[in-house]
Amino acid sequence: MTREEWTKVDEYLGRIFTPDDPALQAAIEASEAAGLPDMAVSPAQGKLLYLLAKSIGANRALEIGTLGGYSAIWIARALADGGRLISLEREPHFVEIARGNIANAGLGDRVELRPGDAIDLLPEIEAEHEGPFGFTFIDADKVNNPEYFEWAVRLSAPGALIVVDNVIRGGRVVDDRTADPSVRGVRQLNEMIAKDRRVEATTIQTVGAKGYDGFLLARVV
Repeated sequence: MTREEWTKVDEYLGRIFTPDDPALQAAIEASEAAGLPDMAVSPAQGKLLYLLAKSIGANRALEIGTLGGYSAIWIARALADGGRLISLEREPHFVEIARGNIANAGLGDRVELRPGDAIDLLPEIEAEHEGPFGFTFIDADKVNNPEYFEWAVRLSAPGALIVVDNVIRGGRVVDDRTADPSVRGVRQLNEMIAKDRRVEATTIQTVGAKGYDGFLLARVV
């Protein structure tokens, strides 16, 4: 099958399981108009994040990589009453667009956007005792995936779920001689998790509107 066919299936699934949602559609359109890269999760993937967070009754969540706020809207909607999502984004322009999209979705009081480099912000979150988090979504630069994941585990409650996006890299993850820093970051993450007894994890390959990729799902034990 081709990417065009995968996309058609994604569009069909979106119509069935994620019917028109004005706030989510507005977030997509505002992000496109502002020139943000087309890297947000698909509607089906957003719904999966929502279901995962909701299934464990998460009331505190962490997101590393906000982009235009599309995934933040999904996650924030899943949180229990009084829940809070802290989302980290280093690009000021992305923060500005995401803040507007989140406010438009009526979630401004549930989502705290923190601008800056996550490597610098995560120690601050720990020092401020913002955790523990029940759900974490990592969707930022892949080079720092191992460090992001380590922080996610440290800041998580037992039973928490951690999702890492874009970990198949079009199949390039199997190349042990690659010079691609993003692929190397994913491979390093996999090797680290394989030895980490604090979590149990698996990775699922996906195809669809976003091409051939996949996500890692880990549970803190």
